[in-house]
Amino acid sequence: MNAGSITTTTTQAAADAPGRVNLLGEHTDYNDGFVMPVAIVQRTSVRMRRNGTQAFNLHAEELGRAVTFSFDAPPEEHFASYVFGCLALVRGQGAEVPGLDIEVASEVPMGVGLSSSAALEVATLRCLRTLLALPIDDVQIAQLAQRAEIEYAHVRCGIMDQMASSLAATDRALLIDTRSLERRDVPLPAGSAVLVLDSGIARTLAGSGYNQRRGECEEAARLLGVASLRDVQHLQAIEGLPEPMRRRARHVFTENERVLSALGCSGAEEFGRLMNASHASLRDDYEVSTPELDQLVAMLQAQPGVFGARLTGAGFGGACVALCRSDAVKQVADAVLAQYGGAGHSGKQLVPAA
Repeated sequence: MNAGSITTTTTQAAADAPGRVNLLGEHTDYNDGFVMPVAIVQRTSVRMRRNGTQAFNLHAEELGRAVTFSFDAPPEEHFASYVFGCLALVRGQGAEVPGLDIEVASEVPMGVGLSSSAALEVATLRCLRTLLALPIDDVQIAQLAQRAEIEYAHVRCGIMDQMASSLAATDRALLIDTRSLERRDVPLPAGSAVLVLDSGIARTLAGSGYNQRRGECEEAARLLGVASLRDVQHLQAIEGLPEPMRRRARHVFTENERVLSALGCSGAEEFGRLMNASHASLRDDYEVSTPELDQLVAMLQAQPGVFGARLTGAGFGGACVALCRSDAVKQVADAVLAQYGGAGHSGKQLVPAA
């Protein structure tokens, strides 16, 4: 019997986890810096049951795909590598992982920078925690999920996405120090709401310039003689670096400052200015934007009901996030999507779920 035949009555464990949108702190997490994500309402759910064999039967509803694999014969399909990584890491910690039927269903948009992979990893690990009574907490789940993505999906991600999926809420941001994993809740500015629009430009994180950017940051840190760019104390120290390391390091330094500045924001207007500055830095210093993302952000920023807007996620396509007046979200979304469509692009609203 394959995983697609799992029913509510035969499910032995079930769990879910949300995607996330990052308000500030892009490409800082793998530099031991500060980030400020918020969970979104769309979630990924995972159901499991023991099947009495040594095989794993994985069915992904949205992809319309099923794959069977085992620890001796790992899956070749990329989407299955996230689940396989979670299973392998749990086994590596000493748990006895039996053959399972696994069914995945997700509302989290894929390929747009809302952490569909982290939601899958965290939901899978939560489900395993329930099924096998694993003694792991939510931070450990995030750490295992990050390892699964790095070691098995081969994306050298930081820990922000997994921490957000495991620990963040939808009604407030979560400030995370990605070095210490200390965190604190940060209320959204009064009278504001989050809007996320898809640019219609898909990106594949593993095949993009993400790993290249990480390597450039590591080289910049090496040239500066610090463990990571988090340890740079003054912007002036960065100015002597060769290009493109100078610009990459400058983005990380100023982006960390923007996240910490957001803690003391006087209101939505100031927070929005930080978001606008973040996009400019991602565009010019980190070079992870695209013409379509820049166009969509500019349209959002021009709306009177928008405090600030920026690309969100790793870039190279994907989504934009805007902080809007809470009473203007629909009006802003309708106006900007119409304008963007008139420019020949195909965007859509992702958050709030349309």
